[in-house]
Amino acid sequence: MEKRIGSVIILVEDRSNIPPLNKLFTDFCDIIIGRQGLPLHHRGISVISIVVEGTTDEIGALTGKIGKMKGLKVKSVLTSYRKSTE
Repeated sequence: MEKRIGSVIILVEDRSNIPPLNKLFTDFCDIIIGRQGLPLHHRGISVISIVVEGTTDEIGALTGKIGKMKGLKVKSVLTSYRKSTE
């Protein structure tokens, strides 16, 4: 399989989901390169951006689990960069 580099943007509307989200980040730490969180207090939301490198299956597993969490919205984009894992 090939690894891809991408970005995952998470819109946090319900802050009570932060602890389970952090647990999920720990579970997928092997594919997370970096993370940035921005609280937008005046809008009542937060935005978390993570940079990932992994197979499309690994990245899809992470974003799929995030997407099932109530109060979170997620979008991802993968670059055309590919690295063979063989």
